[in-house]
Amino acid sequence: MITERMVEEQSVEEDLGGRAVSLEIPAEAHFLRLARLAAVDVGARAGLTVDETDDLRIAVDELCYALLGGASRVTLKYRVAEDAVRIDGSSDGDRVEPANDVTRAILAAVVDECEISSADGRPRFRASKRIPSAG
Repeated sequence: MITERMVEEQSVEEDLGGRAVSLEIPAEAHFLRLARLAAVDVGARAGLTVDETDDLRIAVDELCYALLGGASRVTLKYRVAEDAVRIDGSSDGDRVEPANDVTRAILAAVVDECEISSADGRPRFRASKRIPSAG
């Protein structure tokens, strides 16, 4: 059973000419399924193919794992811009798990841009996948 306290879908808003969806989940591996499902749904609504939405799902999975260290919550923001699906993630954790060679290779294959960092002591990531029909 998922209660409101465990998973909170925060908002839907207009951003960059498209829709944005924010999702906050507990920083536990089994809740990452919700983050992957949201990525697939946003990608499909943006016009990505099945393979492209699968790429987005894989990227979200890899990137979220990097944020779990010492965290209790992970927050994701999915945005559809004119040319790409953009995903920003952050956690209240105290560290970013370093990306190994396999993770870097996976991310390079599935998204067009990706950055993992720690800003203000908070682990963060940004990723984007171009929408082919957008040019």
